[in-house]
Amino acid sequence: MTLILASASAVRLSLLKGAGLSVAAKPAAIDEAAIKAAARAEAADVADTALLLAEMKARRVARAAPAALVIGADQILVQGSEWFDKPADLATAAKQLRRLAGVWHELVTAIVCWRGDAVLWRHVARPRLRMRPLSEAALAAYLAAEGERVLSSVGAYRLEGPGIQLFEAIEGEYFSILGLPLLPLLGFLRQHFGCEWLSATTGEETSFTPP
Repeated sequence: MTLILASASAVRLSLLKGAGLSVAAKPAAIDEAAIKAAARAEAADVADTALLLAEMKARRVARAAPAALVIGADQILVQGSEWFDKPADLATAAKQLRRLAGVWHELVTAIVCWRGDAVLWRHVARPRLRMRPLSEAALAAYLAAEGERVLSSVGAYRLEGPGIQLFEAIEGEYFSILGLPLLPLLGFLRQHFGCEWLSATTGEETSFTPP
């Protein structure tokens, strides 16, 4: 079974490979901004929107690889009634971090497994994070240390890097915060392939049983 990640995210690909899976990355070309704008205009639920985006990515890639198991994922940051996108530049990142400082926000993270012309599995995780209050000096120091790396994150922070210093409380699975609900996904893959342990070539069963 070929396993494909329908994403350009280096973090998601690294998480899957770190778990021992053999996976290829094939980003899906969809207009995420237009889809989100339409969803907001129709007062769509944020989880439904994240799932729709994940499904569209997976379906687009599956058209060219119908025998593969395709993983689509999407993440939307929500604070109150406001949805956040990846910042376009450092000035936007600074504005966004000021908005998130001192309050809770939610990372609505959707994942879909698609094969052929059907969804086999879908899941939504909703980790919550509270950023500590930030002085302008602390904010400037963080952005100087991270630079344009923050532009790759919907929250303008990398929790796996210096961004962890921005937070005072986190609720939810760490991997979901990074953009991929890895534990539920691995559970689905084990069930789908009928094995207790996924080897480096997805779907093969080994004699090793994890404790």
